[in-house]
Amino acid sequence: MIWDLHCHLSGVDGKTPEERMGQLIAIADRMGIERLCVYMGMPWSLDPSPETLRKENDQVLQAIGKFPKRTFGFVYLNPKHIEASLAELDRCVARGPMVGVKLWVAQHCSVPELDPIIKRAAELKAVIFQHTWFNATGNKPGESTPLDIVELARRHPTVPLICGHTGGDWELGIRAIRGQKNLYADLAGSEPVAGYTEMAVRELGAERVSYGSDAGGRSFSSQLAKVFGANIPESAKKLILGENLKRLMMPILKAKGIKA
Repeated sequence: MIWDLHCHLSGVDGKTPEERMGQLIAIADRMGIERLCVYMGMPWSLDPSPETLRKENDQVLQAIGKFPKRTFGFVYLNPKHIEASLAELDRCVARGPMVGVKLWVAQHCSVPELDPIIKRAAELKAVIFQHTWFNATGNKPGESTPLDIVELARRHPTVPLICGHTGGDWELGIRAIRGQKNLYADLAGSEPVAGYTEMAVRELGAERVSYGSDAGGRSFSSQLAKVFGANIPESAKKLILGENLKRLMMPILKAKGIKA
């Protein structure tokens, strides 16, 4: 069982969300990937207005609506627009088919403005994914690092949070989040170098690590190689490739009556 935590419609061929989702699934089929988590639009926006948020989320709703047995949607939110974000969370998750939350680079996740979003998402049992990065040339103005998500996780210690990309510079990212037990590592998006997955398993435990690709920005195969080529037990690979994500998603899937 392989579930991909981290997919986008951008970077994929096709004029419509449905066409792009079809392309992703066709490639996923060749890779043996069963389910894809999808978020953000085509193209995505760094600091989306409420109108743009709704537009991008509508595109994802179109994409997953065409392939409901293969895809999960995460609602894209901007903490600079709290009321609009809470409205989108209710529209797309509480009253819609989405099962998670995607937070990107508009606002550092360490600020208290995120708290109402995290609280409401937790009430809905939604999976929460926050992009993080340690950029050697400097982050975008609102871009979070793993240190930011540690602050957020400390304010919400009972809420599972996923540290997107594990900060890009994974050696720093793994060390940053290892002491905060409600934080989980996403393997997606960086180069498939040796040692990444091994260190994550050693420092965090295999139960806190999940495979993601960042397709279409990255290939499925290069990111799967991080797991298949890792010097870790087969039992750990199974957890990382899908069992961990399924465990995190199971509360909301059960609540929505979605069979996994």
